Order: sequence, then C-alpha cells, then structure tokens
Amino acid sequence: MRRRLRFLLGHEAIELETVDPTLTVLEWLRRHAHRRGTKEGCAEGDCGACSVVVAEPDANHDGRRLRYRAVNACIQFIATLDGCQLLTVEDLKGPDGSLHPVQRAMVDHHGSQCGFCTPGFVMTLAALHHEEPGPKSRGRIDDALAGNLCRCTGYGPIIRAAQAITTTTGATAHLTDREPEVLARLLAWRDGATFAVGEAGRTFMSPGSLDDLLRLAAEHPQATILAGSTDVGLWVTKQQRVLDPVIWLGRVPELAAIEETDDALRIGAGVTYAQAFAHIARLWPQAGELNRRLGSEQIRHAGTIGGNIANGSPIGDSPPWLIAAGATLHLARADERRSMPLEDFFIAYGRQDRGLGEIVEAVTVPKPGPDTALHCYKITKRFDQDISAVCAGIQLRREGQRISEARIAYGGMAATPKRAARAEKALTGAPFEEASFRRAMAALAEDYQPISDMRASAAYRLKVAQNLLLKAYVESSDATSLCLAGRREPVRV
Repeated sequence: MRRRLRFLLGHEAIELETVDPTLTVLEWLRRHAHRRGTKEGCAEGDCGACSVVVAEPDANHDGRRLRYRAVNACIQFIATLDGCQLLTVEDLKGPDGSLHPVQRAMVDHHGSQCGFCTPGFVMTLAALHHEEPGPKSRGRIDDALAGNLCRCTGYGPIIRAAQAITTTTGATAHLTDREPEVLARLLAWRDGATFAVGEAGRTFMSPGSLDDLLRLAAEHPQATILAGSTDVGLWVTKQQRVLDPVIWLGRVPELAAIEETDDALRIGAGVTYAQAFAHIARLWPQAGELNRRLGSEQIRHAGTIGGNIANGSPIGDSPPWLIAAGATLHLARADERRSMPLEDFFIAYGRQDRGLGEIVEAVTVPKPGPDTALHCYKITKRFDQDISAVCAGIQLRREGQRISEARIAYGGMAATPKRAARAEKALTGAPFEEASFRRAMAALAEDYQPISDMRASAAYRLKVAQNLLLKAYVESSDATSLCLAGRREPVRV
C-alpha cells in the first residue's frame, strides 16, 4: 500500500505523507500552499467563489490528452487529487506577466466589480476555454456559469467577456506547451496501487481496484464511503463531523465504466453526472435535461449517480426517473453480489437496503422501446442549482390508443423516492385520453401524503404532482387543441 499522496500544483510536484483525511482543497490552498486567490464563500459548493480547475488523463481518449474540469475546492478533499494537476488563478498568467485569455477578456469587458467572486468565474471560464476552445453560445456560457454567484450582479459584463474569449487574446503557451509533460507525469503516477494517508490516527484510503475496495469495505464496515463529496463534504464543512476512516472510490476503474448493450445502459457507481450526460440525453432526452439542471457544472463534474442513489435522499433528482425507467441496482460485498429493483433499495427515511461492508456497484437502466416515452420534471423555486420541491419520472408505453404500461415515481412526496401504485393502476390498460389521466391524478392523493416544509406545502406538492401527470399527457398527446377556447377548465401545467 502506497503511503503518499501525489499531485501537481500548477507544475510543482506535491507529495504528502501526512494529511487530514477530510482537509478540503480550499483549506489546503489557503493555509498550507498560501494561495489565497481561491476564496471561501458558502463552504457548501453553491457560490463558486472557490472554483479551481483539475486536469487529469481523459479516459475517453485512452489517456492521450488532459481533461479539464472546474470543481468546488470548498467541499473536495485534498486527498482526492491523487494523480491529478490542480490549477488555481495564480497559475493562469504567463511567466512574463501576460494575462490568460480569460483574464484579458475580464479586464477588457469590466467583468470584475468587488473582485471577491472573480477568481472563481475566471477558473470556471478557463476550464471551459481549455476543454472547449472556440466561440460559445449564450446557452453554453450560462450553463458553465450557473454555479458561480456574482453578488454585485455583474453578469452582463462577465457574459460579454466569456463571449469575447479567443486563443489570441492572452497567454496560454505556458500551460498548453507543457501539457505533454504534465500528462506523462500523471500517467506515471497512476500505478493502480491502493494508497492511504492520514493524520492523528485518522485515515483516508483510496483503493485502486474493485477487489481492493471490497476488501477495505469489509475490513472497515463503519467507514464513510466517499464518491464525489458533494454531500459528504458538507458533513465536514457544515456539520463539523469527524470522519474516520474514509474510503474513496474515485480511483476504482471498474466503477467508472459506462457499458451500453442492445437493450440497456449500465452506469458504474463512480460515474459522474457530467460523464453520463451524453448517454442519458441521447436515450432519455428529458432525463438529460433534468441532469443538466442538477446542481452546477462544478457539482456535476464531481457528483456521481451512484452516490445520489446511495445517499437515499427523498429529494434526490436521479432516483425518480431511474425508477420510472425500470432501473436495477447492483450491490457488492467481498463475498456476495446481489441485484434488486431500484425502488426496493429505499426502505424508510435515512434507511436503505445496504448492509455493512456493502457498496453500490452500478445501476442498469433498460433502453426505452419504440412506443415508450419517459417524462421527467423538476420543480424548484429557481431554475438553476436548486433542490427539488417535487421531482417526477413518468414512463408511459402505448399500444395504439391504450396505455399498456405506466411507471410513475416521485421524489419529495414521501420519506423515500416512491412509486405511485394507485395512479399506475388507474392508467394501465386505460384509453390514452385526458379522462384516464384525470382519474390517475385523483389516485395520487391515495399514493402520497406529502409534508409541508420550507420548500413547499403539502397541498402545493400534491397539486404539482397531479399537474405534472397531466403535463405528461399533454406532451405525449397527438391532440393539439387541449387548451383552446371552449373548455370549461384550462389544463394547468
């Protein structure tokens, strides 16, 4: 077992033998590396002031190029950077003091006001610039910047700066010319060995294979299993939890695999939202759109679908559509493998059907048939980067003018993500017409007894859930005049 954490800070090799298992990248940068350009705003991955760029060999190109991604330094643990390059705002300017294209554009277009959020915006745009060179649409820029909050409301100049960035407006050679050198160093460090670092008797372990992960999970059944740290990070920064030991699955290649067959898509538990996006959007377009609204790009670059499932939150965005699509969950322990329908994994609030030493290995989703449509909806108080009040997955299969199958699941309506059994029964075998959906809407009141909280009242949740079911009918109906004059009651969606 290797006992050193190795990564590049800019182009400087860093090797650490002693490190707090839950020390965040932000804390390490400011306290230990004395790089204070990276700011702390919210300490929960919401505001983007702490955004940094992580570069690593791109598995989609057989490791022949670097992949750049913006992440939130405030909730990512420093030990997860093993085998990566960390870039901060201090790395962007050239050796002669010339500005990076993003910095130059921000200056030229007056994109900085108080300046507190500026390093985060610059790093997010730098990742976008290096990963996707060339002009960007307004929509692409908005997506990239959805996780960066400007408290001075200076978005207009920042967006104009993003639109103006070209490869000729500043210095990039000090980064791009050294990419082969960086890639070679990172590949040499990726030895597949399990490593462990720690401090004061607490340990962070990073297995290099699935077998090693299962062995460590069996030896340390009470360990915190860490994936993207988009939730666990808040346990540390907000709840001040002391975690020991921590087992990180981010270096297990078997869990990072996406496998597509003729009839299904298998997503490993270590696959991030960003990595799964293209596959999901192609097969289930509305699920892809829901995925695009899940957190920010920084969150989607780190968070995993497997972690969202294992977390067991009743308002997680992934489980409702996965349940509606008929997903199967795969669990693994050192001496056992088992699978179950995803909806059976959630037992009660905070309880899942997962034993000590057992991990979520993957989720398999059947591909939709030719007469099957999956509708996905997320209801929030703001469009981007918000927690769902209600999240819905509604899959309908038609045979002619009848509904041959209905699978309906909601988040935010119960203590767990839950199927709507009575509403499904009301639709299955029924004519594909509004009256059938009206009956299913009434049945939802028997399927769920939602609660009132800060996000929504119980009455609002039930009404929204019913209207989303009607919206699925409107979106998939051949009729085009449902809301024309002459109706006694409009269709409210």
